[in-house]
Amino acid sequence: MEWSDEATIIGVRRHGESAVILEAMTRDHGRHLGLVRGGRSSKQQPVLQPGNAVSLTWRARLDEHLGEYKVELLASHAARLIEAPVALYGLATISGLLRLLPERDPHPGLHEALAVMIEHLHEPNLAPALVVRFEVAMLAELGFGLDLARCAVTGSPDDLSHVSPKSGKAVSRKAAEPWRDRLLALPPFLSEGQGARQPLAADLAAGFALTGFFLRRHVFEPRGLAEPPERARLVEIAARASLASEA
Repeated sequence: MEWSDEATIIGVRRHGESAVILEAMTRDHGRHLGLVRGGRSSKQQPVLQPGNAVSLTWRARLDEHLGEYKVELLASHAARLIEAPVALYGLATISGLLRLLPERDPHPGLHEALAVMIEHLHEPNLAPALVVRFEVAMLAELGFGLDLARCAVTGSPDDLSHVSPKSGKAVSRKAAEPWRDRLLALPPFLSEGQGARQPLAADLAAGFALTGFFLRRHVFEPRGLAEPPERARLVEIAARASLASEA
């Protein structure tokens, strides 16, 4: 068995004296693991860093085997990401979510979204909102998508301000008024899409609270998992950075 694919590295762990097991999000083969012999060498270590874009060739005698990787570096991002705490915690948060996907199950949209995010994870004014959007995408890929396109009550796409915690559907400001204290806030950068204004600290807090609620309900708690500490740290960093930019 053999295939080649493009990927973003999301994890590396030691295996034996000199090898590593590489975990990558590939374009056509999903989250996939493989053995890299000599992966702890001084030549290989700079290549095998989380966040780097690589070309992988995987070989195994049988499809169900772990297999071995041959790795070629396409773009080095690790040095840039290591220098920014928001990038480190953002990448850890995203990687943790990707590990909830079944191994070897293709998700080309998530692979593409991850590659785009890697380009901006070091930017504190962009990274937090991108992570929230990625969490929305992850919920959809896991079968718990939110419907943020139009009001669940009126059907209108205008002035969406809240989300029902029961249905995961958006609600307009007027329709939400009688039940406002029971609904989750929908920040403009999610309801208005990519063209929304720069998120304020309150917007980011609402975004993380929204996705966090549904991740806990549908993803973490059913698996007996706690919310990753890296995510909580990312929320703190995002809040501080946003408040500083508003000052």
